[in-house]
Amino acid sequence: MKRNVLIVFLIFFIFFVISFLTNILGPIIPDIIDSFDLSIGLAGFLPFSFFIAYGIMSIPSGILMEKYSAKPVLLWAFFMAFAGALLFALFPTFEIAMVSLFSIGIGMAMLQVVINPLLRQAGGEEHFAFNSVMAQLFFGAASFLSPLLYSYLVQNLHSQNTNPVISLFNSLVAADLKWVSLYWVFAVTALVVAIIIKLVKFPAVELKEDEKIDTGKAFKELLGNRYVILFFVGIFCYVGTEQGIANWTSKFLQTYHGVDPATTGATIISYFWGLLTIGCLLGLVFLKLFDSRTVLIVFSSGAIISLALALFGSVDIALIAFPLTGFFASVMWSVIVSLALNSVGHHHGTFSGILCTGIAGGAVVPLIIGGLGELLGLQLAMACMFLTLGYILSIGLWARPLVKNATIKHWSDLFKLSQA
Repeated sequence: MKRNVLIVFLIFFIFFVISFLTNILGPIIPDIIDSFDLSIGLAGFLPFSFFIAYGIMSIPSGILMEKYSAKPVLLWAFFMAFAGALLFALFPTFEIAMVSLFSIGIGMAMLQVVINPLLRQAGGEEHFAFNSVMAQLFFGAASFLSPLLYSYLVQNLHSQNTNPVISLFNSLVAADLKWVSLYWVFAVTALVVAIIIKLVKFPAVELKEDEKIDTGKAFKELLGNRYVILFFVGIFCYVGTEQGIANWTSKFLQTYHGVDPATTGATIISYFWGLLTIGCLLGLVFLKLFDSRTVLIVFSSGAIISLALALFGSVDIALIAFPLTGFFASVMWSVIVSLALNSVGHHHGTFSGILCTGIAGGAVVPLIIGGLGELLGLQLAMACMFLTLGYILSIGLWARPLVKNATIKHWSDLFKLSQA
């Protein structure tokens, strides 16, 4: 099939937007707590409102994709994101924030289901692996940049800065709610992307058998397989850990080390996502050299050590160790998903839908941390992620994939790979 370069680059941009909207919540949680006078427990409902949408919409989105094709689902997704962001930008209250985040979360869940089959179709199956890595780079770049944009806006709004854009934001947001300007950015971004999608002609996406979702016999059959449940828990634990660190690190640093969340705190979150992206690239190399289960064990052990240093070390250690957890978490998603799909011989589309609902771990784990933070303090509450990381480490011990990842055992293999 002829490649559609325009669509491929549009998909890369969509990956950027998904990350931009998804991963900004962590840096702004301290501001939300202060602005609305929230307890840590109540603040835990913010990521819950966003990520629970993944658990609700992942499988329905796959069904919508099969029935209506990619373009309508993409438009609906960005409309949900636009409506949610605009609603909160206009009415910035805690209650509206939860509704807004749920709406944006639904949109992001729909996008996640649609764009991978679309990328395969538009970019060509033979280029899918390369394009997937490129998409993750765009995803990581947005995660790195969005906290920096937050810092810039908070430091320049209602100041002596005469930039026309800053002046416009000054008229839209109150001086004590500078961070709300991000939601105006989100609303405009979602609207612009929706308009682009409306104007662009999309290729017809023919779902492969392993991309289709069957909610009938196949679904029941998979739920009867204990490995399906075990890998679902693995995805749940990974996303819960990733979001637990991303959402609570800035507040932890503010509480225990007096770090300013709008500057240093946001920068640390930016480094977390940056190292996670770099780790993805290095992970590709490691997966060509070592068995994926070994890689998972080593990286999850590194994440446990880094988290321990971040939670119980000095401020100087914490500022290094929190970003390092991102580096060690980098390979977990891809390794868990590949081990899962390689452990079941059929119904991969339905299985993928089940695994995607595990993204709801990003809703539950931060909520648990918030609740425990009220009772035990945030330091001990975040220590609950040793359990989730421990479970991820265990996957490397008990996983028995039907197909193992191909590794380079001899220099001749490396030469063959370079000629591929």
